[in-house]
Amino acid sequence: MVSQKRVAIYARVSTIDKGQDPETQLITLRDYAERRDFQMVGEYIDYASGTREDRPHYQALLEAARKRLVDVVWVWRYDRFARSTQALVQALKEFQSLGVDFISYQENIDTTTPQGEMIFTVMASLAQFESALISERVKAGMARARAQGKRISRSPIPKNTQARIAELHDQGVSLHQISKQLGIGYGTVWNYVQHVKQGVVPSGLKD
Repeated sequence: MVSQKRVAIYARVSTIDKGQDPETQLITLRDYAERRDFQMVGEYIDYASGTREDRPHYQALLEAARKRLVDVVWVWRYDRFARSTQALVQALKEFQSLGVDFISYQENIDTTTPQGEMIFTVMASLAQFESALISERVKAGMARARAQGKRISRSPIPKNTQARIAELHDQGVSLHQISKQLGIGYGTVWNYVQHVKQGVVPSGLKD
């Protein structure tokens, strides 16, 4: 008899939107886990921004995976779990080394299947490509600005705009859409988000 896979559910709701209820995510995840005949070993729920890595239950889940207490990590949508594609790929690589599978309900990512493994490989390649492409664009833009004698530092972003960027990014809105909605440059949005992920806001972006 094949033993049941031990599954841990992770859910997160943002502190920005007070109307969110984790049960919206959990009800579907519990039902699906039961239909897959998984053994439920834990539910990890955070009420925090997705840009933060120090979410207590997120860290507890990672620790459970590292102790081999779970076989599958099960989430509603990957942006509920990871702060970016790069962060997701990094976490999945660690899970892979631990023999822990990852399933995202909304994106239909399931590393217990060959199709899911293929999707993960593609995501990892795209994340690496995106990071390199953005880095090259930023470097080229700065070099061009310097050659033209332009100021390199950015103008300050008002605090309400900073909060709106964080809110939209936490909701899974792409950087291009955030730039379009708020009427600010893509590079400004990208730079702000990257620094927030690191827990700091550069002086050029402060109000």
